[in-house]
Amino acid sequence: MQRVFIILLAALAAACGQAADNRADNRAADKATETEAVSPGTQADGVEVLSFHAKRRCATCVAIEKLTREVVAENFAPQVADGKLRLRVIDISEDEATAERYEVTWSSLLLCRRDGGSEQVNDLTRFAFAKARTAPDEFKQRLKDEIEEMLTDSESKE
Repeated sequence: MQRVFIILLAALAAACGQAADNRADNRAADKATETEAVSPGTQADGVEVLSFHAKRRCATCVAIEKLTREVVAENFAPQVADGKLRLRVIDISEDEATAERYEVTWSSLLLCRRDGGSEQVNDLTRFAFAKARTAPDEFKQRLKDEIEEMLTDSESKE
């Protein structure tokens, strides 16, 4: 069983390394939709989209980030501007504290709603990996819907 796990882990690591050539595209996307990062330990109320990744990224990892940035930029600019929504793209090797807080060890997509010290986390990782490349429109619609729901829940508690 341990041997199977090691083989699967090695295959995943190799697959995620195939996107190294996409770094220039990633940097361009970063500049196009930069959002203000929240300092580690700062837990502002509102909704936060957390897109975690490792140094080496596969095409699916890159697609998840790209589509997530598009959804936020195209649908939630006013909420980003007023601080109700934040997008953080996190390299887990550079922000180990946040990765550890959410028990993230690889690429992941989380939505977090914070309200007065309580936090609700919605893990969309499996869905993201299943749909980002095979059904990007479905991915974008569900992510938009999930963010809208969290924002509505957040506003109803104010």
